[in-house]
Amino acid sequence: MIQVKLFDREHEKDLEKEMNGFLKGLDDQCLVDIKYNVAAMTEEEEEEQIYCFTAMIIYRA
Repeated sequence: MIQVKLFDREHEKDLEKEMNGFLKGLDDQCLVDIKYNVAAMTEEEEEEQIYCFTAMIIYRA
């Protein structure tokens, strides 16, 4: 059965750490694909740019 695990973090290092933790427990042969995306938006009030780092690991259970 194909399953997915979703990750969503504000900092890329946090995303990396969480994904690596998940992948440690996953057999290499079960990994199907990894999708990665970065979104950036600006908060007008504070003129601060906010990032959203997301990833989806597709694997066989």
